[in-house]
Amino acid sequence: MARVPRIWGLHAAPSRSLAIALGLILFLLVIAVYLVAVQHLHAENPSYKILPTPAQMAAAIERMAFTPDRRSGDYLLWADTLASLGRIAAGVSLAAVIGLLLGLNMGVFPGLRAILGPGLNFFAMIPPLAVLPILFIIAGIDEAAKIALICIGIFPIIARDILLAVDQIPRQQMTKALTLGASQFAVAYRILLPQIMPRLIDSVRLALGAAWLFLIAAEAIAATEGLGYRIFLVRRYLAMDVIIPYVLWITLLGFTAEWLLTRLNRWLYPWYAQAGR
Repeated sequence: MARVPRIWGLHAAPSRSLAIALGLILFLLVIAVYLVAVQHLHAENPSYKILPTPAQMAAAIERMAFTPDRRSGDYLLWADTLASLGRIAAGVSLAAVIGLLLGLNMGVFPGLRAILGPGLNFFAMIPPLAVLPILFIIAGIDEAAKIALICIGIFPIIARDILLAVDQIPRQQMTKALTLGASQFAVAYRILLPQIMPRLIDSVRLALGAAWLFLIAAEAIAATEGLGYRIFLVRRYLAMDVIIPYVLWITLLGFTAEWLLTRLNRWLYPWYAQAGR
């Protein structure tokens, strides 16, 4: 008699294929419920707009992605995607650099930690969306304000995570390096930095969800292109056949970025995954 794999309990060990199959169950269930609801609602009211049919969404994708816009001549989905990806790449990159420098140096130098630590903790408690009007007043409604919002929103998360990573490194490493003649900056940037780089990639990966949130909020208020701008533009017409594909496209972009960062981490720092971190 074939052994049935255990999928519940502390000692469950489903195979990879079984884990994938189990992960698909929820998605298939949601799709099935959606299709049943759409069929029922459109049978009662063919002009129902809140839940579009798959055919309506396919037509909207064709119009947005593969038909040039009459006014601009652009393919709107791809133009919006490039605009949003450029903003989120700039904001996340800037936040990663600031977070890395703050977290690393605060972890290495106690005096700097005493000076900047309380300010970082205070700054992390400020809701980034609350300062969005201030950013628009100071930096205008162009790209700078949107990039700044993403950076302000996630750099405290990255900085605090890097600080925790530095704290987990045995202090004996620093002591031995200093004893052998290394300078303080060599300890920070030649010994500790390579060890926390995979943690930085993980921190950026986990902060991507928040970055997308801040981007969509900024684009919804002041933008002329972008995924968030398009969603809030068509909502006034109840164009759910456009909104739902756009939301799914944003989700796919976020999932792809997270997957790529995970693979990059495993490729550059295989020891990090082997250590179970």
